[in-house]
Amino acid sequence: MRTIFLTAALSALLASVPVSAAPRLTGHYRLAGGPDVAGELEIGADYRFRYALAAGALDEQAAGRWVQQGAKVCLFTEPRPVPPVFTLAPRPAPNKNAPTEEAATLLVKWPNGRGVALVDFRIGFDSGEPLDGYTQDYGWTMPQDDSRVPRWIELAVPMHGLKSPRLALDGHERGTINVVLTPNDLGIVDFQGACLEAQGTGYVLHHRDLGDMRFVRRVR
Repeated sequence: MRTIFLTAALSALLASVPVSAAPRLTGHYRLAGGPDVAGELEIGADYRFRYALAAGALDEQAAGRWVQQGAKVCLFTEPRPVPPVFTLAPRPAPNKNAPTEEAATLLVKWPNGRGVALVDFRIGFDSGEPLDGYTQDYGWTMPQDDSRVPRWIELAVPMHGLKSPRLALDGHERGTINVVLTPNDLGIVDFQGACLEAQGTGYVLHHRDLGDMRFVRRVR
């Protein structure tokens, strides 16, 4: 069902493309992947491309222009996507009824306040090894037997190639550490010269997480 949706969406986007590029390059390609991966690629005759991929929890897309470099087709996403951003939210007012020594808790939220699960993080301290983990939509709490004070945090969403700089926790060391993930153009791949190499009747594109992906011409 997902493959049918991707095919229909991409075909509609290029339905009115004029024929001007080399016929052997232009066309509709599908990803020759496993049962849990679906991908579509359109190489348009107007030197525009459309790309979409669904692999497990990962859904991504891109559109822009392509240029031919010998036997390669190189992709450039246009307009360039705005990367997602992690920011520390203002610390909420202290709860007078809360214990004096609270366990440090991390909560990553979307701008609408909903919690974000599966965000990798690393929290550092004045001494000892950092703590690594990942969030749930309700957050993450330090082990009760760890009384260290957090000093910095790094966050990442590897499947989207997203990683924050190290964020200092001055003023956020105690209580809840609130982080807002502003998605911007999350899910749009920033191709800037990524090239597909000809291989038989298709092309091979290197993906940062999935490795080499082979796209073959779709038989109508």
